[in-house]
Amino acid sequence: MLAAFEFPKINAILRWKDLFSSFNKISLIAVAAALIGTIVFLLAGRKNANEAPKGVRNLAEATVEFVEDGIVMQTMGEKGLGWTPFLLSLFVFIYLCNVPGIIPILQMPATARMAIPMFLSLIVWVVYNGVGFKHQGLGYIGHTIWPPGVPAALKPLVGVIEFISNIIVRPFSLTVRLFANMLAGHILLVTFALLTEALVKAETKVYMLKPMAILPFFMLVFLTAFEVLVAFLQAYIFTILTAVYISGAMEGHGDHDHDDAHAAASH
Repeated sequence: MLAAFEFPKINAILRWKDLFSSFNKISLIAVAAALIGTIVFLLAGRKNANEAPKGVRNLAEATVEFVEDGIVMQTMGEKGLGWTPFLLSLFVFIYLCNVPGIIPILQMPATARMAIPMFLSLIVWVVYNGVGFKHQGLGYIGHTIWPPGVPAALKPLVGVIEFISNIIVRPFSLTVRLFANMLAGHILLVTFALLTEALVKAETKVYMLKPMAILPFFMLVFLTAFEVLVAFLQAYIFTILTAVYISGAMEGHGDHDHDDAHAAASH
């Protein structure tokens, strides 16, 4: 009967048996994402430059143009074009880690586990702080914790707040934004898939419930389509925030010009 329906423990839908020592499905998806992204751009780079872009090359060029025009130019301007390869790598890798959440058999985004988002956020943290010290020297510390125009009396309080915000909270928020969104989508898909299955397999005593399976199935289809958008959107948000942080570190006081953009992107 339907009353016997039991949602699996959260651990059961997030943890996977190792394929071999310390290598499970999440690791497989991450490695596959890195290899697929690398192979696509290697194949695209082998094409004759005089040929009209098509196939893999067309896809690669469209992705590069999107990152340059939609991320780099919008946040960093021409001075940031040198960062295109790094930002492109981030965007492609994150997107390819997100997409398996809707692929049968895999059905799990690698970014729905904390490790990969945290590792990427730490890389971004090291990069933008390194850029800050490179462009501003030790003055970067002052610019980070004391924005221009802060009254001397407020500097101790503002300094503590800005230090916590920029040095501690920022990489944590990058991690949680990506991880939480992908995990929530994964749990919703599992929930409606299991509910659909339970209604379809309901015993004859509750056969009237079988037609009701169309409702969770409809939601499952809708959420699957929605997760396609979320996979792209989360890769885009992570990458554009990275560009904003790097730009702010280069300029010294650009971080605070984009606070509204950060708040909008977090949603």
